[in-house]
Amino acid sequence: MAKYIFVAGGVMSGIGKGIAVSSIGRILKSKGFRVTAIKIDPYVNVDAGTMNPIEHGEVFVTDDGVECDQDLGNYERFLDEDIYTDNYLTTGRVYQAVINRERNLEYKGRCVEVVPDIPNEVISRIKRAGKKTKADFILIEIGGTVGEYQNMLFLEAARMMKLSNPKDVLFILVSYLPIPKKIGEMKTKPTQYAVRTLNSAGIQPNIILARSASPLDKVRKRKISVFCNIAPEDVISAPDIETIYEVPINFEKENLGNKLLKKLDLKPRKKNDLKDWKMLINTIKKAKKTVKIGIVGKYFKTGEFTLIDSYISVIEAVKHAAYSLKRKPVISWLSAEKYEKNPDLVKELKEYDGIIIPGGFGTRGIEGKIKAIEFCRKNKVPFLGLCLGMQLAVIEFARNVCKIKNASSAEFSNCKEPVIDVMPEQKVLLKERKYGGTMRLGAYKCKIKPGTTSARAYGDLRISERHRHRYELNNDYREILEKNGLVMAGTNPKKDLVEIVEAENHPFFVAVQFHPEFKSRPLRPHPLFKEFVKVCLRPGIKQH
Repeated sequence: MAKYIFVAGGVMSGIGKGIAVSSIGRILKSKGFRVTAIKIDPYVNVDAGTMNPIEHGEVFVTDDGVECDQDLGNYERFLDEDIYTDNYLTTGRVYQAVINRERNLEYKGRCVEVVPDIPNEVISRIKRAGKKTKADFILIEIGGTVGEYQNMLFLEAARMMKLSNPKDVLFILVSYLPIPKKIGEMKTKPTQYAVRTLNSAGIQPNIILARSASPLDKVRKRKISVFCNIAPEDVISAPDIETIYEVPINFEKENLGNKLLKKLDLKPRKKNDLKDWKMLINTIKKAKKTVKIGIVGKYFKTGEFTLIDSYISVIEAVKHAAYSLKRKPVISWLSAEKYEKNPDLVKELKEYDGIIIPGGFGTRGIEGKIKAIEFCRKNKVPFLGLCLGMQLAVIEFARNVCKIKNASSAEFSNCKEPVIDVMPEQKVLLKERKYGGTMRLGAYKCKIKPGTTSARAYGDLRISERHRHRYELNNDYREILEKNGLVMAGTNPKKDLVEIVEAENHPFFVAVQFHPEFKSRPLRPHPLFKEFVKVCLRPGIKQH
């Protein structure tokens, strides 16, 4: 019988529910159990594909092509397993399914109601995901914060599951304990209110993960225990730490894994072994020498704050590669719009060991990114382009090497020389305004040209990578691009679409149409990122 662990948040959003779920999953996996994780998002969007990354953060893409919340990326990285579409629920998806079933007379003509039909649909989807993965543990993260109207029906589904399977369901509350600067004392009252709010939904947490800037002391644990109806040992301290990958180790200091198993009347199937994980943390902490990477983007400014969540998978992929080479990554955010306003500032790119141009949409900052790519190509600065980064690398090469003055993308304007164009089937979708879930999404095969940088990096000529884009390199321009030295290093064998381009006579100038960052794992860095960082560390490249 599968076991279900629901994880909800208290006090405020963004306190690390996804990392908590990922870490618990890693711990349970280390004890010999099969684990999967589900994310429930309370928004009415069917998926995350049409959301603004500045508002929502990165859109993660699975192998089977679902555009989802970035937490699924954390699940994959920690569990070192692929997560699929059944593991992603939104209010929109659930309601859409119920309405479709009602239209198809699957409810046999009866009155369809919000309760219990919506919670029942949630429950059936949770169980289906568990069954498909044959998991012993299904971890379910409920998005948002307890007390919000949006997630009430998901809490109701959790309550109903507990009622019908009391021995198989646990609840964890990840709550925040602030330390007001002027007071200087850790406050438990917000968490007390969060637990009471959860109680009002018919749910009593079995474990409270107490997030705070500092570790909890015994006084605070005792206070939470008394007012939240929970044993002191079930209040787990979760202080801010240097790296998210240390969280499983931190949880295990308080024996969290065995506490969960005991509550579910289970024993470990094998001796707890986080040895490889501990070695990773040891490497991260001991790394002194750095590798300095600049990311030229446009999705990281929100007011006066830097929102790194827009590129979280890229950041983690750089970290994985750097850690594997025993280096400390120093990542800087470089505004593409800055280079548009003052092109001379692009010279600062020489201060970095390598430059990455990540994915994106729209015209803002495009010319600044093209300036950055031109500088990297001409000055032998290691360069990695991702998705839009590849398209802009092609445009830059077409303009400045092939002398196609008006080279651009059909996405940006009705350009005269669309070296990047949209496929015919995509033109139909755009004309009909069908934007959601209609891009080239998920895993596609790629055949790599022997003797290229990419072939060296992968150590294989046949790969599969995840996509999320609508525009492609226009094959009408392939001949002139190749004639002038742009290497078509990878192509999709089925549709003959260019997936990888490289510049000749350059230490590392690789741009890919796909998103390799989605498949990078802390213990298995993505080969392309690893090769990129390795080249960044070569003698002759600026060292730190």
